[in-house]
Amino acid sequence: MVRSFFFIILFLAAALFTGFLSSQYSTSPILFQVLIALSIFVLAFLKIEWGLYILIFSMLLSPEFMVSQAPGGAGLGRGVTLRLEDFLLVIIGFSWFARNAVYKELGLFLKTPLNKPIFFYLLVCILSTCLGIMAGRVAAGTGFFFVLKYFEYVIVFFMLVNYVENLKQMNRFLLCLLITCFVVSIIGMLQIPGGGRVSAPFEGEVGEPNTFGGYLVFMGAIAAGLFSKAESLKVKQLLAVLIMAIIPPFLFTQSRASYLAAIPVCLALGLMAEKRVLIVGLILISLAISPLFLPATVKNRIIFTFTQPKEAGQIAVAGVRVDTSLSARIVSWKEALQDWPKHPILGYGVTGYQFIDAQFPRILVETGIVGFMAFIYLLFSIFKLTILNLRKLKTPYLKGLVIGFLAGYIGLLFHAIGANTFIIVRIMEPFWFFVGIVTVLPTLEGAEQLSTEPVNGASVRFA
Repeated sequence: MVRSFFFIILFLAAALFTGFLSSQYSTSPILFQVLIALSIFVLAFLKIEWGLYILIFSMLLSPEFMVSQAPGGAGLGRGVTLRLEDFLLVIIGFSWFARNAVYKELGLFLKTPLNKPIFFYLLVCILSTCLGIMAGRVAAGTGFFFVLKYFEYVIVFFMLVNYVENLKQMNRFLLCLLITCFVVSIIGMLQIPGGGRVSAPFEGEVGEPNTFGGYLVFMGAIAAGLFSKAESLKVKQLLAVLIMAIIPPFLFTQSRASYLAAIPVCLALGLMAEKRVLIVGLILISLAISPLFLPATVKNRIIFTFTQPKEAGQIAVAGVRVDTSLSARIVSWKEALQDWPKHPILGYGVTGYQFIDAQFPRILVETGIVGFMAFIYLLFSIFKLTILNLRKLKTPYLKGLVIGFLAGYIGLLFHAIGANTFIIVRIMEPFWFFVGIVTVLPTLEGAEQLSTEPVNGASVRFA
């Protein structure tokens, strides 16, 4: 009775609000936008799974909007960029909260081994940023939006672990994630003939090849892990097609951080393979002879690191002069380490320091030693949970999924040396989606084994 009454109130409120907008903005696109938002809210309220599908396809296939540019110290390369999926996540997130308020038996946050480290890290980010705002180091609006993005990733994680009840649901989400990757890979391939660096679609005037490269490394690892354990020939063929579609746009991102990340990904996959000695040997041989078959563009990009003509701003590392891009990164790391002792405990606040295109020094200088340790605690907790769940699982393709995730996770840790990997929306939303999947896999497998339906690779559509 209470739920029916709630639905009636919700419907009447939506109808009245729509009527008001119609009378005030009859020719404005705001009416259409609000109607779309209300439709998504109601859709996600009725069934969170539909909202999650919308979110998955929007992760790499939505436009971006520049909201503001941070002033002062944070203004160096630091703008607040929102994408369509940010708005979708807010709508779907509110719908999820509303649904849990009505269906109280669903619970809001499922208890997982990651709850505590997530809470600690977010708490430090909030405290550090608030102190930065009070001290005038952080622009309130910019700091708010950046911290809000961190909450977005957590909402993705908790929505998934709270909602997924069986392997069929998980397989549908996995299929959508892989289809999205295939679509953006094809779009990336279409950019190659035009020259320049390949980036994800809808990234504005200046693309982000480094971001796209990190995403492709991670998703490629997932596909490779599934391929290694798939029992169905058809599934193996489909995964092989996906991997082959990923490789060209990945190479032509010309992202050196992504190239670096791909090496530990391949080695991790090899070390977790059944014939690890043979596989690792083949990987090492392939890496050694890769200059013979890599595209000239890729080789030139790597060589340019050490052969760029002498310019102002270059520095030497171990007596070797490196290009201006890498030099700028190294200089920013040194400056961050020099300035960190001025605010060692909680740092300058999120966005309170100048832009640093590297994850770990940025975390240290923005959130201090407390935030840095909380971040390491979170990363370690994810790694530990993944290893434990990999040992628990018995089903081959589920083990393959976790193997792929673990290899991709290791790759992202290396990618973070040259990028803010763990705060980039287009990498972190799919990453946290997979963290949620990995978290609940043993529970889903156990529930499936208790049912009459067998669990095997043939029951999977794409993985």
